[in-house]
Amino acid sequence: MSHIEGTLHAQVTGDDAAPPLVFVHPNPMDGSSWLYQVTHFSTWYRCVTIDLPGYGRSPRARDGVDLPEIAHACWQALDRVSAAEGVVLVGCSVGSTVVQHMYHLRPQQTQALVVSGAGWRPEKDFTHRMTSYREQGLEYRYDYTLDTFSPAFRDAHLAHWFARLFSERNGTADLATILRMFEALEVQDPPWLQGDLAAPVLIVTGELDIAHQAAFALRDRLPHAELVTVPRTGHACHLEQPWTFDAAMMRFLRAHGHDHLPEPPAPAHG
Repeated sequence: MSHIEGTLHAQVTGDDAAPPLVFVHPNPMDGSSWLYQVTHFSTWYRCVTIDLPGYGRSPRARDGVDLPEIAHACWQALDRVSAAEGVVLVGCSVGSTVVQHMYHLRPQQTQALVVSGAGWRPEKDFTHRMTSYREQGLEYRYDYTLDTFSPAFRDAHLAHWFARLFSERNGTADLATILRMFEALEVQDPPWLQGDLAAPVLIVTGELDIAHQAAFALRDRLPHAELVTVPRTGHACHLEQPWTFDAAMMRFLRAHGHDHLPEPPAPAHG
């Protein structure tokens, strides 16, 4: 019996015949957090953004939901909107763990992975986040969004625009599901999750992300991984410096047979 009360919402941008590029978002955002990447990569791909349970337009989840079940639900959402062959999976934070589980469900259909806001720790503890949600409710999403950015970007008008964007969607979010998602994420990764991941993986890590050092530990656990650091950015580096994030993705994908992509520009910082 599924613990997820329906089909996850998937938003599609790009040509029907283009290869699929699937994006799974971080806490406390939803699929629209990939707006820069979708706008850019839909030139060459059928971009699919998926809202995790309790976020965006996706349904709630009941007690007992786990990450493999969420990964299965992501594949089901993709199947409804795109032919799932030669898929590139892109995830940030919790999304980075979900896409690793997605690989193990369908390794033959997964061509490559890009993960950010990602790391490996022997133990995972989200007590602070869960306590803040229980005390403040869904309004906590505003401050939590700002926490995903570097201190400098956190003060920018654009950072607060993002925080309002996600908190204005609280009416379709589900607090109980979000807490269950954290409980599922606290379960220690099984050794095979990284050790048996045979596809190429790009890890993109923000220099100022609290998970930055753990990203190197994750790289060392993956058989076929490379790591790129985005300077002066936090957890959601794809929103702070989309030009740097996208260029790293383009170089990685071109190196793994995506010759239809143009040569990315030289790295730019700022």
